[in-house]
Amino acid sequence: MTEPDPRRTALLTVDDDPGVSRAVARDLRRRYGEDHRVVRAESGADALAALRSMKLRGDQVALLLADHRMPEMNGIEFLEQAMDIYPQARRVLLTAYADTEAAIDAINLVDLDHYLLKPWDPPEEKLYPVVDALLDSWRVADHRAVPETKVIGHVWSAPSHAVRDFLARNLLPYRWYVADEPEGGRLLAAAGVGGDVLPVVITPAGDVLVGPSDAELAARLGLATQPAEDFYDLIVVGGGPAGLGAAVYGASEGLRTVLVERSATGGQAGQSSRIENYLGFPDGVSGAQLTGRAHRQATKFGAEVLTTREVVGLAAKGSARVVRFADGGELAAHTVILTTGVSYRQLTAPGLAGFGGRGVYYGSAITEAANCADQDVLVVGGANSAGQAAVYFARSARSVTLLVRGPSLTTSMSAYLIQQIAALPAITVATCTEIVGGEGDRHLEAVRLRDNATGEVRTVPAQWLFVFIGAVPRTDWLDGTVVRDGRGFVTAGPDLLVDGRRPPGWEPDRDPYHLETSLPGVFVAGDARAGSVKRVASAVGEGAMAVTLAHQYLAKR
Repeated sequence: MTEPDPRRTALLTVDDDPGVSRAVARDLRRRYGEDHRVVRAESGADALAALRSMKLRGDQVALLLADHRMPEMNGIEFLEQAMDIYPQARRVLLTAYADTEAAIDAINLVDLDHYLLKPWDPPEEKLYPVVDALLDSWRVADHRAVPETKVIGHVWSAPSHAVRDFLARNLLPYRWYVADEPEGGRLLAAAGVGGDVLPVVITPAGDVLVGPSDAELAARLGLATQPAEDFYDLIVVGGGPAGLGAAVYGASEGLRTVLVERSATGGQAGQSSRIENYLGFPDGVSGAQLTGRAHRQATKFGAEVLTTREVVGLAAKGSARVVRFADGGELAAHTVILTTGVSYRQLTAPGLAGFGGRGVYYGSAITEAANCADQDVLVVGGANSAGQAAVYFARSARSVTLLVRGPSLTTSMSAYLIQQIAALPAITVATCTEIVGGEGDRHLEAVRLRDNATGEVRTVPAQWLFVFIGAVPRTDWLDGTVVRDGRGFVTAGPDLLVDGRRPPGWEPDRDPYHLETSLPGVFVAGDARAGSVKRVASAVGEGAMAVTLAHQYLAKR
């Protein structure tokens, strides 16, 4: 059987007689070979295997031409099964005169488009006009190729949401299929996977991954997960705006730089649907666009970016600073910049704990936006991230209710966002309101809201709840290594001095640099730093400043 060329639309022919099979393929290539690839098989089983492989790769098939009399599986049986894989491909049965009755019956059984009698010579009269007409009719329909990654799962599935969120945040294009819908079912059948082991991911190369981990997705889809060297000048831990800023400036200034991120670059900013107050973007920019450009910029200057590598430890070994990974591996450098950022606080109201990824989402507005079209959406939070999500959902949702625990938005949200929210009729702002409970079976179905001004509690339907509350620093792994404040944020610079005294164990004959932690040569930038301004611009600035301080440290060792 010929190997399919994935660059062109396929015409597949199957005949158990090698001579006939070669003749059909030869005539098809002679006329259509420049614009189509011709796939030839000599059994129905081989042809179905080829179709399944092409389906997984996202290839297009315009025509199926099958001989009627084949052993084990005749042409009608083949076309009947092929319909389940490529239902829009045009179907032609090649038959002898004695089999015309069977061909006529097949018109209803497999929705046959045409049958051709053997021999078909001359093809200019008996073959090409038929194929021309069928290809013309096929082109009328929408047959855009789907070369990107495919994800098949259920809407109310936490693992399916996690896979889509990982792909989206890493800017890996994918197409989402619901397993219970026809095309999702066809892909599962082609992959030979049942619907009880979702999600299923099909790579552009046609590889099938069942319930993959982030690390497996990263490795199979081309993301770097292993460092190229054993020792660097600078390790940046965390890939948010501060980390990306540090990587750009570190690499551009000649430091051998590696950025290590446990999930996806961008951090919370990367999930923002629209940032309109970042310098240089008067028309606004999405978080994914901004951080995607920063990622490309860092790698352009030579920085390595590793994903799905979780750092769980930090230590000094002589003049080196060593980070330890969750898998037991280590990486060393002269300096380290901590840019681990923060995560959204979890709602603790009774009845909500089991609905993560099944109606309750933390900072995942863009990933689930398409599923929320014409739906009622609840957004929890009073800061910019919540406001940006509410404005984004208002484009397509039936209604958006912004739940704010405080009496107004003015203390925590930028004025431009407050004005936008006020101008959108689809958004309702409910102040002095918080969630005190949740209900549902397979997914979230309702929440209980309390009016903190009156004490009244009411139950409202809710299937889509997006939460943007509070900030918890991702610094637990630093306990006992560097000084942190009572909330877990890393203390740095002058804040380390108590009554003018340097922190215990401090060895250099100088005070800590402005962003330097209690471990010399280790700096902190962005939201994880105690007292930082929680804005994208300040995080990027601190990342750049930390690199300058790292240079000073290296110069005076």
